[in-house]
Amino acid sequence: MSQLVTQQSDHPRPWGIMAEFDTPAKIMQAAKHVHAAGYRHWDCHTPFPVHGLDKVMGIKPTILPVMVFFAGLTGCTLGLILQWFTNASTFDMWLIVFVRGYDFLISGKPMMSGPAWIPVIFESTILFAAVSTVALMLLMNGLPRLYHPTLKNRKFLRASEDRFFVVIEVRDPQFSQDQTEAMLKELDPISIEMLED
Repeated sequence: MSQLVTQQSDHPRPWGIMAEFDTPAKIMQAAKHVHAAGYRHWDCHTPFPVHGLDKVMGIKPTILPVMVFFAGLTGCTLGLILQWFTNASTFDMWLIVFVRGYDFLISGKPMMSGPAWIPVIFESTILFAAVSTVALMLLMNGLPRLYHPTLKNRKFLRASEDRFFVVIEVRDPQFSQDQTEAMLKELDPISIEMLED
């Protein structure tokens, strides 16, 4: 009877390839070149915002503002319903369960007093929009992410100081180690390194 022996490799699998640059102009040129080559799973890392880099990378506008608008609209509607229910509703809901609002006159003010409701409606709109902005941004960016393979590379520590990096992931359909490395060498980087998972 033969035994099946599985060996685990001591070598971690490759995750991507990283090219290092020293100026914003070079990272812009590299981003143009990588985008034109048709790569989809890649990113640029810079120590400060580089104006126009997102357009060069081909990043499209996000749907986040539309989603936040509808979250704010929901907050506005719920604030209006809350004010109406607590101040002006005069009916019983569902005939079986008696849910009644607090409809009583104070100083002869009207039951449906729109101007008096504005602060609550405004605050509920802002609350829903603000909370949904943060929650949806985290969700759409896949955050919180406590680990990233670029963080294992010692050179990448300078990404928050004075270096600019282009990272192309192995999972990209266009990725071929030899061709991708040759393409990056044409861009005259300071260094090119493979990143491990």
